[in-house]
Amino acid sequence: MKKITWEVEYISQLPVIRYCKKCGKKTEYICSGLFRVNAQHKYLDIWLIYKCSNCDSTWNSTIYSRVNPNRLSTETLEQFHTNDDNLANQYAMNVELLHRNGAEVGIPEYKIVGQEIDINDLTQVRIVSKYPSQLKVSALLREKLGLSRKAFDEMLDCRTIKSISGVDLRRSKLNYEIVLEVGKQKQKSSN
Repeated sequence: MKKITWEVEYISQLPVIRYCKKCGKKTEYICSGLFRVNAQHKYLDIWLIYKCSNCDSTWNSTIYSRVNPNRLSTETLEQFHTNDDNLANQYAMNVELLHRNGAEVGIPEYKIVGQEIDINDLTQVRIVSKYPSQLKVSALLREKLGLSRKAFDEMLDCRTIKSISGVDLRRSKLNYEIVLEVGKQKQKSSN
């Protein structure tokens, strides 16, 4: 059986929707990539700053509240102080954190990178994401394989597409990775 990996590459960060007081309605907020670190006596507050796409008013997404600086590594603290891009992306793509901060989260723009497969050959496909993802596995598969919903459902029903771990591929979300079998086992010819 052939084994391949498809990687979800994000073209944009998670769209964040919040009520903007200045605009008087829900709007999309864009991550600035900047952190705000505030020292209160022996404790730190750390936020990731977002800006309203309409009026540039800011919203601070709480990362740490009243944390002892000794709980964070020197390297991590330095990353917050220098507005490290990778660290900002990590927090900007964290759905749980954004939900805890009262934001609605949409689906980011992405592409699926990896070689094409022949569904007439059995292939083990590992789909990976750098960040925990809310993307539906069914949508990723249908997009990459060019399948209609009906064709996808038929392939699930006849087990031409199946999850190694047995999760329901109609409902499951990617998170970090999933391993699937796609295609048909070739029949050995009897001579």
